[in-house]
Amino acid sequence: MDKKTKIILTLIALAAACVIGFLLYTMRQQTIESKQMLELAEMDKLEMENEYEQFAMQYNEMKTQINNDSLVAQLEMEQKRTEELLEELRRVKSSDAAEIMRLKKELATLREVLRSYVLQIDSLNRMNEALTQENSNLKTQNEQARQHISNLSTENESLSDKVAIASQLDATGIYAVGHNKKGKAAKKIADVKKFVIGFTIARNVTTSTGIRSLYIRITTPTGDVLTKGGTFAYENRQLEYSIRKDIEYTGEEQSVTVYWDVAEALSAGNYRVDIFADGHNIGTTHFAFDK
Repeated sequence: MDKKTKIILTLIALAAACVIGFLLYTMRQQTIESKQMLELAEMDKLEMENEYEQFAMQYNEMKTQINNDSLVAQLEMEQKRTEELLEELRRVKSSDAAEIMRLKKELATLREVLRSYVLQIDSLNRMNEALTQENSNLKTQNEQARQHISNLSTENESLSDKVAIASQLDATGIYAVGHNKKGKAAKKIADVKKFVIGFTIARNVTTSTGIRSLYIRITTPTGDVLTKGGTFAYENRQLEYSIRKDIEYTGEEQSVTVYWDVAEALSAGNYRVDIFADGHNIGTTHFAFDK
């Protein structure tokens, strides 16, 4: 074998070793990324299961407090539907993104339905209070009417703490894009200088008004959170957030836009945005960038 042939074979061997090393490194990074994304999905699925369970319990408790057969029948139907969806969720794998998203949309629909029942019962309470005041002012002697109002008031008294679930904020129409230095949409991660995240806080007349703190959490493809060190309380632990936005909430629909100036090295792939308020995850979206 001549010297030239030996050199060629040596170069081929070195090239092969480099390729194998690169493939092994890539496979390891993909394994780490998949594990981190799966952990986030498991956390999301567990929270959804907790909400479904709470909704089912709420319906069961409300049935025992209402003397209206028609309304009780409606509550039983909604409770059964909630329990069926909960069983579907428990059977779904966390990695099945399509089914998880479908059941998350179902959860949002259930929340709206529950709110409507809370509003109906709250309306009955307010009517009862008005009648009680009127009877007091007129000093009527209609004991039967006063007793009926008293009974309804007692039955509905325990429903005041149920408003907490219905008063949860919802973030809808969530979008996230990357802008380049000219303020235009960027497709490649190397061109991104700023993340722009927008969403709408839905109308909710059952929640309290005033200053509300929103926490936006941006997770990179490697599972890291873009943060400047700030944290907030969530499920008995502290989570890092990327952006905090305080809004004056009036109960009406409200648009919100926030920005993150990119100062760190970012990798291509799938990014995740989670929005939190009052200790709840009120919205999630995903977006991706090419190399």
